[in-house]
Amino acid sequence: MENDGRLPALAALNEPMRRRLYDYVAAQESAVSRDDASAALGMARSVAAFHLDKLAGVGLLEVEYRRPPGRGGPGAGRPAKMYSRAAGEIALSVPERHYDLAALLLARAVEKAADGSVAVIDALRAVAGEYGRTLGARVDWAEERSSSSMERLCDLLAEHGYEPRMAGSTMTLANCPFHTLADEHRELVCGMNYEMIKGVVQAAGLPDTSANLDPAPGRCCVTLVAKETPDRA
Repeated sequence: MENDGRLPALAALNEPMRRRLYDYVAAQESAVSRDDASAALGMARSVAAFHLDKLAGVGLLEVEYRRPPGRGGPGAGRPAKMYSRAAGEIALSVPERHYDLAALLLARAVEKAADGSVAVIDALRAVAGEYGRTLGARVDWAEERSSSSMERLCDLLAEHGYEPRMAGSTMTLANCPFHTLADEHRELVCGMNYEMIKGVVQAAGLPDTSANLDPAPGRCCVTLVAKETPDRA
């Protein structure tokens, strides 16, 4: 869910010549050489090589070395540097969205409900809660730190795009990572989101903090409220 590796890739594609090269390589059925790219796009080989290596450096292209077809054996020279589109995906939205996570949870829910023993909406809430508990379990909430458990919870939700805001003992979440889906399927998506965040709180072992379904325009449907008692951390 982190954007650290995506920003350089998107910045690279913002350069017009580099974008042309990326689009050319991505459209080919097999890896291409610097000579192929420079000839196809009418640019100097050194320029094509520079931009292709930049694209490879930020993970948009994969590199391999091989001799072009028809050239082999002694005297064939060094293998050529070949480029192909990287297998991974690069995506970024502002504010941050996580529709891939929603799709994953929905797919798990459909599988869980496939035998007809449970309704899909109930299965979705169950798998969302399980995912939230798994997410929360990755944090060592008992570790001695200068920050409180509520602050660590805030940090965890921030890492996943929720943009938490504290006001006294109440945490609101300024961004909904499932915004478009929630607009069109509010009960389904907000129920999923609520169960997931509630699962995080459960995994954190914060008995004095409650997750509440509290929808309002312009923010996530969940708020978190901590009782005004000393934090256990």
